[in-house]
Amino acid sequence: MNRLHRQRGSSLPETAIVMAVVLALLFGIIDFGRAIYTYGFVANIAREGARWAIVRGSLCTKLDHCPANASDVQAYVRGLSEGATDPTKTLVNTDATHMWPGNSGPDGVIINCTPGTGTAGANNNNAAGCPVVVTVTYQFKFILPYLPVGPGIPMSSTSQMIIAQ
Repeated sequence: MNRLHRQRGSSLPETAIVMAVVLALLFGIIDFGRAIYTYGFVANIAREGARWAIVRGSLCTKLDHCPANASDVQAYVRGLSEGATDPTKTLVNTDATHMWPGNSGPDGVIINCTPGTGTAGANNNNAAGCPVVVTVTYQFKFILPYLPVGPGIPMSSTSQMIIAQ
């Protein structure tokens, strides 16, 4: 009888310890799920930004923001932010040299793209047949205090397509 009396209530601390570990694991899984969602989201908005830019080349006249420039693409991509993502943390490559790259000449100098051919020559990188490259970077932060905090984990995606018009 004395032995049973001493073990009384011992399951409460054991339950508290086990529940703390189980809840930490559960919320860790949820936070890593958020990270995977964010990575997929960054890839999707880079692709959507490139799609938006390829139909707004130098020959575009009937759509809004025609012809599109790098800041138009940046504004469009930031407007796609949804859910747990913060549009102010979404970085879009706005350098027109990288957004509409030309072809490298033999000396490594960037030469502009010839309209319709995608080859070096004329002075129009935003022409049909030329590539458009959209790079999106997002700094993801975990919510839980026991996971890495710091400035965040950079998630980046690049999409390249050929301008249609």
